[in-house]
Amino acid sequence: MNSMEEPKNIDEVLRLWRLEDTSSEFSLYDFSQIADATDNFSTKNKLGEGGFGPVYKGVFPDGQDLAIKRLSARSRQGLLEFKNEIQVIAKLQHRNLVRLFGCCIHEEEKMLIYEYLPNKSLDHFIFDPIRRASLKWKRRIKIVEGIAQGLLYLHNHSRLRIIHRDLKASNILLDSQLNPKISDFGMARIFPSDATQLTASRLVGTFGYMAPEYASDGLLSIKSDVFSFGVLLLEIISGKRSSGFQFNGEFYNLLEYAWQMWKGRRWNEFIDQSLGDEYEPEELMKYLAVALMCVQEKTIDRPTMADVVAILSSDGITLPEPKQPAYSYAKLDVSVDINILSSRNDVSITTTNGR
Repeated sequence: MNSMEEPKNIDEVLRLWRLEDTSSEFSLYDFSQIADATDNFSTKNKLGEGGFGPVYKGVFPDGQDLAIKRLSARSRQGLLEFKNEIQVIAKLQHRNLVRLFGCCIHEEEKMLIYEYLPNKSLDHFIFDPIRRASLKWKRRIKIVEGIAQGLLYLHNHSRLRIIHRDLKASNILLDSQLNPKISDFGMARIFPSDATQLTASRLVGTFGYMAPEYASDGLLSIKSDVFSFGVLLLEIISGKRSSGFQFNGEFYNLLEYAWQMWKGRRWNEFIDQSLGDEYEPEELMKYLAVALMCVQEKTIDRPTMADVVAILSSDGITLPEPKQPAYSYAKLDVSVDINILSSRNDVSITTTNGR
């Protein structure tokens, strides 16, 4: 996030962080507080596995529930990345972004303390054969709109211009009212206000959500997040994972399947069947069209999040016919050789394809 040499220890990181931004509301927690709150990181309090380690629920003496992200000792998230997440989230204030309360540093341990969201993450619902039925069409639309508003804030309205770089269903947390909050900013990048595109020094993210220009050439822009949003929107509409699935005996990736359904005007077959007929066909067409516009091969053909929010909040708007999206030209195209840090399991993966 900046060009300075990486400090040698976490104390130096925090000292520099305090010097850089003394105005943020941020607390340092004692390790004993965290251990007591999580019952010594009991498995019964484990909420899931994040990009760099497990996440636990903590109950504090005042009755407050918080989520503790415990960075793995093997985590590739070093001191600067830890400081990065602190700096980024501490500056962000929006109803559709998860709130950071503080951190805990103890010997080699590094932890972040967030607000606790009782309904876990979006993937917990949309990919589960039972729970998906509880997310009705109108609720899904509200979730989509909330995610769009959160991204618009990151790109346009926050004190910093932020590219998230790892937007996906498991990084959308849901509060008690099922309102969405974007989480996990360990891979986020502060973007210069006068820049339109940067080249990343390394690739981070998750297969299935990465924009093609970023996956192949490391080119990063706000349109990278737009692409991920489009994939996520397709998952929310269909209840299917972007990584692929069987349909009529053939294996499809989600973008290819969405394009086939769009071309054939078979929108009602694309939607999650657990929704029944409670949706408005015109509304479904609009959301599917927006998703396909977001996952275009070329960045210039994708809308901005400001465009997306304007379209989603407008009725009777005429949209251009989407072009064929990226990754839909061939089954499972993994022809590009890249090294990628996957946020799902925090390992380096090299994808190769025989030529």
